[in-house]
Amino acid sequence: MADAVFLLPFALVLKISLSEGAIAIPPYGPLLEYADQTLHIFLNLGNYLFLLSDSLYIAAYWGSVKTAFIATLFCLLLGYPMAYAMARAPARWQLLLLLLVMLPSWTSFLIRVYAWMGILSNSGLINNLLIGLGLIDSPLRMMNTQFAVTIGIVYAYLPFMVLPLYAHLTRMDNSLLEAAADLGSRKLNTFIKVTLPLSMGGSSRVRCWCLSRR
Repeated sequence: MADAVFLLPFALVLKISLSEGAIAIPPYGPLLEYADQTLHIFLNLGNYLFLLSDSLYIAAYWGSVKTAFIATLFCLLLGYPMAYAMARAPARWQLLLLLLVMLPSWTSFLIRVYAWMGILSNSGLINNLLIGLGLIDSPLRMMNTQFAVTIGIVYAYLPFMVLPLYAHLTRMDNSLLEAAADLGSRKLNTFIKVTLPLSMGGSSRVRCWCLSRR
């Protein structure tokens, strides 16, 4: 049910993209129409052909894909060590660390964006710190750049990377790590062949006999 609710907006957007435009409410025609005991299907592929023929839309699309890929990569690089440290922390600290990850989400997203605008502006915290340390002579332009957009996306979606990874890592059977160590597997090899697959939602069956290969 949750997946259906999540996919419903995408299905509506897909329907609109395949519909003919119309001066009406809503401003598009139906995809299916039953008349004279016949089902008529109206599919308009002109919108997609227009997108593929216009370099402006192609550049915007690939720019969005590139930004999403870079942001996801940074979320993974930052979120995995955080989730791993939380899962390996003593039990009395895990709840506190979990709250620290979730706490920023309790604040309005608009307020958090304005906070980052103050940090990245020409007279913001970063530029003032760099100028005070003598590393730069004039402020760096960070606002209204791809760098600022990436930071905003990573900051907003980092908890959504940390929490699922933390959930997988805390459910992992530590006896698998002990078995790997008993078979002579090094810590890095154990991490790659046991911890990493399990944290990615892989199969819980791990062949420990292969871990003796160094």
